[in-house]
Amino acid sequence: MYAWIWRKLPGGLWSKLTMSLVLVAAVGSLLWYVVFPWATPLLPFDDVQVGGTSQVDPNSVDQDATVPGAGEASADPDESAPEEIPYSTTSNHPDPGGLAGDD
Repeated sequence: MYAWIWRKLPGGLWSKLTMSLVLVAAVGSLLWYVVFPWATPLLPFDDVQVGGTSQVDPNSVDQDATVPGAGEASADPDESAPEEIPYSTTSNHPDPGGLAGDD
């Protein structure tokens, strides 16, 4: 494809080089200012949830909905205990002594 474009451009080496740079800039600008803004809402890049349900936007969740597993009794007492996350959720600095929460 690039060889075909190079052959179709008129002029000598410097003319073809200049026109190909202008063509690359035009395609890049079209992508940057038209295609990417159009496609951004369709992509799930901002749909990230880390942590529990307390971080979910309350306006986007049905208030009457129940959380699966909430209020259910378990035969195994360890199973009903909340899972401990092995890293800090409030700081971006690693714990120098090992895993966060180790005593």
